[in-house]
Amino acid sequence: MTSILQPQKEATGTYTFSSRPRALQNRNKYRDPVAEQNEEQAQYGNIMYDRRVVRGNTYAQNILPISAQTDPIEIQRMQEARRRAVARKRAKEQLRPRTPEPVEGRKHIDVQTELYLEELSDRIEESDVQCQTDAFLDRPATPLFIPAKTGKDVATQILEGELFDFDVEVNPILEVLTGKTIEQALLEVMEEEELASLRAQQRAFEELRNAELVEVQRLEEQERRHREEKEHRMKQQREVLRLEKESAKKIAARAFAQHYLADLLPSVYSSLQDNGYFYDSVERDVETEFMPWLMTEVEKTLDKRVFGRTMLDMLIREVVKQRLDVFEKMEQTNHASK
Repeated sequence: MTSILQPQKEATGTYTFSSRPRALQNRNKYRDPVAEQNEEQAQYGNIMYDRRVVRGNTYAQNILPISAQTDPIEIQRMQEARRRAVARKRAKEQLRPRTPEPVEGRKHIDVQTELYLEELSDRIEESDVQCQTDAFLDRPATPLFIPAKTGKDVATQILEGELFDFDVEVNPILEVLTGKTIEQALLEVMEEEELASLRAQQRAFEELRNAELVEVQRLEEQERRHREEKEHRMKQQREVLRLEKESAKKIAARAFAQHYLADLLPSVYSSLQDNGYFYDSVERDVETEFMPWLMTEVEKTLDKRVFGRTMLDMLIREVVKQRLDVFEKMEQTNHASK
């Protein structure tokens, strides 16, 4: 248990140990600043309960290297994402339809909406009670706890030599503590030396690996340049072969065309001549202009002659008809006179 060291008095003769009896303190629900201040001023005698002593081994401490620390930009990005998520959640809560607030003097209660109503037997009866409290006062000082006295007082006589000698009994404990501390310190020093050697080996390995990577990159770049040069040369050669093939095809096509057109031109001229594409200008003029005009004039003359004959036929018909009527009238008059 934790015990508070009492101020040592001047040694007078035989060593004696004395401690005032004290009651256990009740743990309050809230912190008391006065009690914390007194607790900070107290001197702890047991190092297992001393707050300044860190318990546990130092090997388990996870010390991150400098390169493994979180990037400040990444931290800022994570904070921005978290802030946006909170804002989005708040906006969703605000946009979610809610029940309107009750009017003054009323409040919302749960109502059964099922088809068959059920009697609520576990509902607690409620009633409103009002009271007026006094103004807030300062908290009174906590009275000192004095436990009730129980039992009977008993005295014990302790003679010299019955209690242990602290100076003699503490030597083995101090030797064990110092030995363990020195051993732990030596182990930590050996651990640090081993870690330093491991870091040196890792640095040397990283330097060798970086040099090998640089050499590999140089060889890859050289191989890439050789491959690109080879592809460029092959492309040029293919282009030259393609041009040669095109030239040969053009020469062959030109020779074939000349050979084919040697006999084609006279036959084309003769066929065009036979089809009338090559004609005499005077003859063409007579055929296209004079003959149509002549035919038009002849048609007009014939139309006039036909029209004259038609008119003459009509006149003759009228005259004959009139004479026939006259003759009929004359016959009728002759018959009437007879």
